[in-house]
Amino acid sequence: MNKNNKYYKKISVIGAGAWGTALAEVISRQGSKVNLWAREDSVVNSINTSNTNDLYLPNIKLSELIIAHKDFSDVLECDLLLMVTPAQFMRPILNDIKDNLHETIPIVLCSKGIEIETLSLMSEIAEAIIPNNPLAVLSGPSFAIDVVNNKPTAVTLASKDLNIGKNIADSISLPKFRPYLSEDVIGAQIGGATKNVIAIAAGVVEGQNLGDSARAATIARGYSEINRLAVALGGQEETLSGLSGIGDLLLTCSSVTSRNFSLGIKLGQGLSKEEATNNLSSVAEGMYSAKAIDKLSNKLGIEMPITNAVNDLIEKNRSVDEIIDNLLSRPIKKEK
Repeated sequence: MNKNNKYYKKISVIGAGAWGTALAEVISRQGSKVNLWAREDSVVNSINTSNTNDLYLPNIKLSELIIAHKDFSDVLECDLLLMVTPAQFMRPILNDIKDNLHETIPIVLCSKGIEIETLSLMSEIAEAIIPNNPLAVLSGPSFAIDVVNNKPTAVTLASKDLNIGKNIADSISLPKFRPYLSEDVIGAQIGGATKNVIAIAAGVVEGQNLGDSARAATIARGYSEINRLAVALGGQEETLSGLSGIGDLLLTCSSVTSRNFSLGIKLGQGLSKEEATNNLSSVAEGMYSAKAIDKLSNKLGIEMPITNAVNDLIEKNRSVDEIIDNLLSRPIKKEK
């Protein structure tokens, strides 16, 4: 056995939304207690009294090994930490925990998005705030409801240090939850963030009843946009052809279980952003990523017409009809 091999047994999760709760359930199936931080008192009470997360995963019975907490100090005594907060809250939460977080603890970033204000990836935020902690990124086609119900799921686990990545994968994997290793931290994050925006576009196509052919074209051209952005930022095309790229894109653009696809359907049917997001308990990250990626593509001079169109729709700069007419009237040119 490699002397660097290590099995993490004390694993904590920060963020008790649907995905964070599902990951806590996966970890609990290893037979160890999982400390889960939640922002809402109701979630803490629900998990600790009835082993359910009534707000984010209603009607799902969770393991008794999951213990919810409201205080960060209760979850930081661990040897592996999963960060599953919404992307726009990653910076303030890391700032809140940095002084009490031991620098040897690896951090797994499980949020898909780009910070609007700084255009930073989650790894860039973490590297600025907790520069000494080893980092990994978890991304890929994985609906929380499938994972918590023990349906077969495969994801990408990216880390610049493959040995640490292997240790993390060994510690969280199950026969029906399979992490595949990668060193491409950038590509894995761009795939996860940008596919949410393309999913909104695919939902708009669905809401407008434009047909399956148009939705397939949107996904394919959206994939090209994701590739261009990832490569420009130092990611690898090979990563985007895998689970955290095309895999996640296909899942998110083809099911109403996807919050982003469902949001796009409502926008395509003519609802306003406010009407479409009313009563949502979970964040549709693509709504925020669209703004960040629109700014980033303009800054880098990268052509991303579908992403730009989604941002225009969300920011009410143009109507659905105007956006569709504009996309369909673009000049004919070589596919790339």
